[in-house]
Amino acid sequence: MQYTPEVVQVVPHMDYTVSVYFSDGKIVLYDVRPKLKLGVFRVLEDVDIFMGHCKILNDTLAWDVLGNRDETACIDIDPETLYALDAVDDPLAELAN
Repeated sequence: MQYTPEVVQVVPHMDYTVSVYFSDGKIVLYDVRPKLKLGVFRVLEDVDIFMGHCKILNDTLAWDVLGNRDETACIDIDPETLYALDAVDDPLAELAN
């Protein structure tokens, strides 16, 4: 297994995407929309849950659906899956301009 930098920040967007920032400076955009009708992801269709419960848990992008920071009861995305995505420009820097 190759080294995957640590997820250091996640920023959810109203369009069901999440900007994921890694410790080595890489930024990716994870699109949750294709998963919203599938199993555990259905709860994220509620935009308030999607936006308000998006966190870093288990060292990766996760949703703390119950709001109790229980790492065993969250929806999380494999950090290697995230890191394999193409890098994007920093959307937060674009908002500042």
